[in-house]
Amino acid sequence: SLASSSPPRRSLSTEAEETDHQLAAYAYEKSCYCDMDFTINEEDVMYNAVQRFSAFKVGSLVVTDDAGDMTGIISERDYITKLALLGKKSKDTKIKEVMTTAANLITGSPDDTVDACMEKMLSRSIRHLPLVDKESGKCVGLLSIKDIIKILVEEKEVEIKKLSKIALGQDEVV
Repeated sequence: SLASSSPPRRSLSTEAEETDHQLAAYAYEKSCYCDMDFTINEEDVMYNAVQRFSAFKVGSLVVTDDAGDMTGIISERDYITKLALLGKKSKDTKIKEVMTTAANLITGSPDDTVDACMEKMLSRSIRHLPLVDKESGKCVGLLSIKDIIKILVEEKEVEIKKLSKIALGQDEVV
């Protein structure tokens, strides 16, 4: 029969085989946020947030209180929709007046898969996802949608290389 004469199929990845590169922690390590202080105090003014957005070429910062606990997130979009369009001055407006508060914040965990992070971001139309440690409750990282896309492209490139080797007869079919 046709089914018995077909060559065995090769699995490129399995759901049971979670590798480190599929986790949010790996994406964060490759992120521009990994090499910077991605936090800003809620009492600071928006002008300083905008300066940091520009200097580090980022679109968001995690907002903290004096104790260092996450109280929200501030983004370029917040600046445009809540400050610029209302005619407020960035040097006179505190971050806590325009930030998205922690109560309304969607977060991920370093142990979440990249796919789970992407799903959270897409379902709420957000471009930045704070990563919160499950045990301490502290914000330990920040991912952008760009970081997620980079990892997904990296995964696809690995799959393409594997398929190319198979197609060229350079790899054994299992």
